[in-house]
Amino acid sequence: MEQSQNLSVQKPKVQSPRLRMLKTMLERLLQNKLAVFGGFVTFLLIFTAIFAPWLAPHDPTEQNYSAVLQAPSIEYWFGTDNLGRDIFSRVIYGAQVSLQAGLISVGIALIIGVPVGLISGYYRGFIDEYIIMRMTDAMLSIPALVLALALAAVLGAGLTNAMIAIGLVLTPNFVRLIRGEVLAHREKEYVEAGKASGISDFSIILKHILPNTIAPIMVQATLAIAAAIIVEASLSYLGLGTQPPNPSWGSMLATGQGYLDSAPWIALFPGALIFITVISINLFGDGIRDMLDPKMK
Repeated sequence: MEQSQNLSVQKPKVQSPRLRMLKTMLERLLQNKLAVFGGFVTFLLIFTAIFAPWLAPHDPTEQNYSAVLQAPSIEYWFGTDNLGRDIFSRVIYGAQVSLQAGLISVGIALIIGVPVGLISGYYRGFIDEYIIMRMTDAMLSIPALVLALALAAVLGAGLTNAMIAIGLVLTPNFVRLIRGEVLAHREKEYVEAGKASGISDFSIILKHILPNTIAPIMVQATLAIAAAIIVEASLSYLGLGTQPPNPSWGSMLATGQGYLDSAPWIALFPGALIFITVISINLFGDGIRDMLDPKMK
């Protein structure tokens, strides 16, 4: 007697186009070794900033006059400064300041730059050509550090005012970028079809044009974070950023400037971390740009 077996034929799973696209983009990013390294260092910085209270072995503001200008050792991994404060702990807490300055400054630039860029690119006219773009060109003609220094001097010393100044300095870059993206999309068929269907301009901008500008905004925002960290360190170095005794990589550089011969570690470690952090974020941003670039598909 023959036994009949019902063989169930399994259909191969078909991935959705969106899932395939995300998988391809992730594979492209992982193929870029420099971008992977930059991303690893960037997320290590974020981890360090979040868990600074548990990672720092000493209070970053505690002064110990019996341990002034001690060289790196088992107890003080990065040595101590002129007031006996542990440099390793101050560097860890300085990561909080740098990350905060980068994210909040770029957030301010996005909050102002995205709406202005969208409106400027979509509604071309007198306001766009002779007011918004002329103000943007004027701000871009001034070096970012000089403009941030002037704004911080007007607003006053302090991390909050420094972040506001940096955010205002970064805003013209986002305005020009988003305006260019909107100009490239406003004449396309799907926008013309939306207008013909009676869809409001607000819906066209928010639901159709804005999603197509997310990729360049992400890339620009990543690179702007690195620029914000440099400007914040520069303002703190000049006394207009983070105020003592709170640790900042820039203010630590300013302190170590007078001890380059006798205690070079005071300036060496914060300077090295500024360099490594900015390079890593730029490498990661370049990797994101290559991942999202349609020409790479």
